Amino acid sequence: MAASAQSGFDGGPLDGFVGALRDDVARGAIPGAVVLVSVRGRTVLHEAVGVEHGSRAMQPDSVFRIAAMTRPIVAAAALSLVEDGRLSLDDAVAHYLPELADVQVGVEVGEGASRRLVLQPPRRAMTVLDLLRHTAGFTYGMFGDSLVQRLYREADVMAPSQTNAEMVRKLARLPLQSQPGAAFEYGMSTDVLGRVIEVVSGQALGDVVAERITRPLGMARTGFVVPGAGLARPRTPTTVLFEYDPASPPTWCSGGAGLLSCASDYERFCRMLLQGGALDGATVLSPRSVALMLSDHLPAGIAFGTSTRGLGINAPLPEMGQGHGLGVGLRCQDGLSPVPGSVGDFFWGGALGTYFWADPKEQLVAVLMLQENDIDVRARYRTMLRHAVYRALDPQH
Repeated sequence: MAASAQSGFDGGPLDGFVGALRDDVARGAIPGAVVLVSVRGRTVLHEAVGVEHGSRAMQPDSVFRIAAMTRPIVAAAALSLVEDGRLSLDDAVAHYLPELADVQVGVEVGEGASRRLVLQPPRRAMTVLDLLRHTAGFTYGMFGDSLVQRLYREADVMAPSQTNAEMVRKLARLPLQSQPGAAFEYGMSTDVLGRVIEVVSGQALGDVVAERITRPLGMARTGFVVPGAGLARPRTPTTVLFEYDPASPPTWCSGGAGLLSCASDYERFCRMLLQGGALDGATVLSPRSVALMLSDHLPAGIAFGTSTRGLGINAPLPEMGQGHGLGVGLRCQDGLSPVPGSVGDFFWGGALGTYFWADPKEQLVAVLMLQENDIDVRARYRTMLRHAVYRALDPQH
């Protein structure tokens, strides 16, 4: 459906955004995309453009690999276990994963070809909270070339054929990139959280997500495997994450990057958070847990890993007026971000191109589903959509 006019909303700017997507499809810049915007629970735009894969037309409910947009859903599942008294944010991760009890921190000394790692003991134990806010010390092997990141690549810590238990055993043999609690280091923390959830619940991560999040919310096209769903694909094979073959899905249910979803499902998840943890009669979290999730948890003066700026408009940097909650980025101040929004809006994007944000002040959700490996291309669309949505809002409503 094209952008619809309603009281307090002008669909014209969003029609322009969809037109830009269509133009880019026509010139072969992207295969296709789906965009959905809702305001105060009413869908004002839900449009599919281009093709899903091959020659099949993109559908409004086409399924995409959402990569790091998996994190908010897994964070919500963890918080539901906290509410049940089965998990605590200040628990040491090693309490659930004892293989991580002796992990060391890798400190680089020397320069150039003479660089080497010196191992130091952690100054404190990493906690479940650290996993949720990316301060546990884990990194990503593909987003830099530190000596620790080289070890991640050599150990193949993101192998699609592994289990979460096997992934943790690999990480247990490797040093941390930074001291727990010392730096925001974007990495495999949510993957480790996924294994904690499995140990606490006694279930596979996919079953926990289905039981506690997607099934109650009616998110039928969201999961680590979505049988029978057409799958949108990028123009070229990704070099960022493992390949995904719908005929032979990966064994690994990655808590940080493994879910598939469609725009309308993800909008429902965001709307549940906007409404304090409940939607259409289904209660997923308490209002207090949602408030905790959507509060900034980065301490003043924390350091930031070298890959943080690569997160673009999602970077939780104080100079951008942004922080990080439990599984989501947050806007904490007006006037510092390069894109429009409201204090309190929460957001994230995936390395394969998907993006969302939700604005509690405006009761607004925007979801862009795209599979695009070029970081500049997907960053442009994210910025364009932010501007188009807020230009369409009537400031008098």
